[in-house]
Amino acid sequence: MTTEPTAHTGVARIALVGDRSPHVKSHTRIPLLLDALATRDGLVLDAYWIPTADAAAEAATGTLAGFDAVWVLPGSPYASEAGALAAVRVAREQGIPFLGTCGGFQHTLLEYARTVCGLAGVAHAENDPGAADPLIAPLACSLVGHEGLVRAEPGSLAEAALGAERSMERYHCNYGPAPRHLPALTAHGLRLSGHDEDGQVRIAELPGHPFFLATLFQPELQGDGTRPHPIIRALAVAAVEHAAGRSGGVAAGRSGGVAAGRSGGVAAGRSGGVAAGLAATLAASRSAG
Repeated sequence: MTTEPTAHTGVARIALVGDRSPHVKSHTRIPLLLDALATRDGLVLDAYWIPTADAAAEAATGTLAGFDAVWVLPGSPYASEAGALAAVRVAREQGIPFLGTCGGFQHTLLEYARTVCGLAGVAHAENDPGAADPLIAPLACSLVGHEGLVRAEPGSLAEAALGAERSMERYHCNYGPAPRHLPALTAHGLRLSGHDEDGQVRIAELPGHPFFLATLFQPELQGDGTRPHPIIRALAVAAVEHAAGRSGGVAAGRSGGVAAGRSGGVAAGRSGGVAAGLAATLAASRSAG
């Protein structure tokens, strides 16, 4: 699907990775969200659906690396766990703006644990119910249909994207991260930057990356789809900036951030710089809108 470009911006190409279904509400919201981003904000995204069964091959051939953003959408269990993980890895290593929501959040943590932390044996219990060491395990209480408060850490990318420290968010999931593995993720550079009122992790991000964010909640379910959630809008801003950089040459500062992101972790100061830069861009965009 595509949207028509406006005079205010170029077009950014976004890969929607997931097993598209009319029965998954978040999938049916995508056309509305793309139209709203274009008409309300002048953020034009040329979107391509990539089934998880095809994603590993698209990653291997370099096709995914040619996009300006990658969004791993809800709808797990995916047809291909390997495909979802490959999409996350390409975006992480190549500095491509990335968003993972619900199942995308879960597989983001799984990819990071296996690839960066060296926890090759960890599993997703939805994909492997008998796994001896699940990183993603059944929640004590289902979050299907749940709405709850999420608090973003000050100075984080999550706070910059949300435009606020607190936000009410909607969920549709039964699985989340096992607490025992969280220290390994943070020790290797992943920032767990958003939590619910009970202190459970709800947002993760990668400092130093141009835009790398994953949420257990589903921002695509906010409202009726005619006013994109701030996180979706932030992804679109990052994608348009990536497209502009691709056409005009990548700035040296961004190159440094990508190189640091590939190493798996960066200094907190660089993390603050990325978040502050996005916050300034989004603030200017909101004022213009």
